[in-house]
Amino acid sequence: MTNSLDPKELLAEYDAQARVFEAFGPVGATVHWDGPLKRTSGMASGGFITYRDLAGLQGDDLDALIARQVAFFRERGEKFEWKTRGHDLPADLTDRLLAHGFAAEDPETVVVGLAAPYATEAPALPADVTIRQTADRDDYRKIADLNTAAWGQDLSWLETMLAEESTPDSLDVFVAEADGKVVSAAWIRYLPGSQFAGLNGGTTLAEYRGRGIYKALVAVRAAKAIERGYKYLHVDCTEDSRPILQRLGFVAITTTTPYVWRP
Repeated sequence: MTNSLDPKELLAEYDAQARVFEAFGPVGATVHWDGPLKRTSGMASGGFITYRDLAGLQGDDLDALIARQVAFFRERGEKFEWKTRGHDLPADLTDRLLAHGFAAEDPETVVVGLAAPYATEAPALPADVTIRQTADRDDYRKIADLNTAAWGQDLSWLETMLAEESTPDSLDVFVAEADGKVVSAAWIRYLPGSQFAGLNGGTTLAEYRGRGIYKALVAVRAAKAIERGYKYLHVDCTEDSRPILQRLGFVAITTTTPYVWRP
């Protein structure tokens, strides 16, 4: 499947619409603005910094901006993520983040696709696998357990994160089940006021991979996006999911690397 999408045009739309979504804030979170930065604190997963661009700040001015964010979260004793993109300016931003005590996590590829082509395809699933939508806290715990088992690290905070963010306008969550257990899970995050919805999750237990579950979860979430009036899907994808998404027709537009500061 191909969408004949221009990566440069998609990147411009992504920068303009999907990087800073002012209407979004998890239940219980606090949002502040510091110049071009949107700073969100008080979430189960830790704080978060995002922005459309850095308004031309560089040198000492950029260092001062970074230092203010560190001071804010240090006072709270809260870790936070500064989400960079590969085309961010100035070019020495990441060096400055490292100098302020941040640590880089694994880079991911940002891919974008039109929702409509995926929403019109009926998901093909193995006979023993079913997908259902959920807003149940017990399912959120199962999703956290699934991710902890699949990635070999404590991701129990996902239960609280999903509960915090699962409002009717912000998030739809899906689980794939086989033999009475959750074997894969994914969610779609809506960006109100934009044409973009973000696909997250998609982790599948190793013994159930390669059976079309991930693709089916893309399809059901694309249908939800169209139902809600969204045009584009975007994904920050690992090297596990990137080849699948690109085979489906998603277009790579940039990279993203989380820089995390811990108290």
